[in-house]
Amino acid sequence: MNIHTKLFGAAAAALMMTGGAAFAQDCPHGDLDARYCDVDGDLLADTPTDPADWVNPDTLIFAYTPVEDPAVYEEAWSDFLTYLEEKTGKDVVFFPVQSNAAQIEAMRSGRLHIAGFNTGSNPLAVNCAGFNPFTIMASEDGNFGYEMEIITYPGSGIESVEDIRGGQLAFTSPTSNSGFKAPSAILMSDFDMIAERDFEPVFSGKHDNSILGVANQDYPAASIANSVLHRMISRDVIQEGDVISIYKSQTFPTTGFGVAHDLDPELAAQIRDAFFSFEWEGTSLQEEFSKSNEAQFIPMTYQEFWEVIRKIDAANGVSYTCE
Repeated sequence: MNIHTKLFGAAAAALMMTGGAAFAQDCPHGDLDARYCDVDGDLLADTPTDPADWVNPDTLIFAYTPVEDPAVYEEAWSDFLTYLEEKTGKDVVFFPVQSNAAQIEAMRSGRLHIAGFNTGSNPLAVNCAGFNPFTIMASEDGNFGYEMEIITYPGSGIESVEDIRGGQLAFTSPTSNSGFKAPSAILMSDFDMIAERDFEPVFSGKHDNSILGVANQDYPAASIANSVLHRMISRDVIQEGDVISIYKSQTFPTTGFGVAHDLDPELAAQIRDAFFSFEWEGTSLQEEFSKSNEAQFIPMTYQEFWEVIRKIDAANGVSYTCE
């Protein structure tokens, strides 16, 4: 049986193979939780100085941000995870997380080793779970990112952002950048519109739920990531004419991929190399992500690439509090 298609019970058992113990450190840590150190000032949790604290499990757990149907992405990532097995000599299990919070908690507790966290969850994963992101997807010419769009359906009576006043706007989840954080900041600063005061906010849980909700006229409007919208149209989940965009933001970084801070450095280097040496041509990864014009992994730093997201969080009064 292919390791990537094992039942969730097997994956859950494998999750227990790693420890989640961590202790407060007497060291610089900036916005990081007290259990982590940031001596070099790159805003990421440092690798533990004691090799006894390094994690090197027989089975690696990988999770992709919970957008759309997890079964679609288990298949999409299958070729890459096979390559990851070859590069590391480890078994690799795809863990289909159901929420951003569950994904962050899995890494914080030591049950998740490699992950792609969505744009808005990256700061929380970095500060509360010791996530070390180092790459994002990009097009063949090196362009990357996506835009937040506010969408409605034909005939809704909504022709501009101001028309949402007095009505309802669907968000995805509070940890999502394009599904909540960015539109909240933009609506407040550019349109003097605040949730509860000027419109009724509702939460759909995921971008595909919001998009389908608008297409089916369950929601009059929604803020979404257009990369998800493009993939859903490419798969004929909805038709292009089912929704209309009334606002498009600046470009934001997309999903950040990386590892838990406490992996054995040699293992972490093997994983990093797997991302950058993976050949996309003809793979399941290319088949799925070419729908949003992505064709390679490129290096990035959280400190630089996520600066705009940290500013949005600051504008929204978000603090990275870890429970």
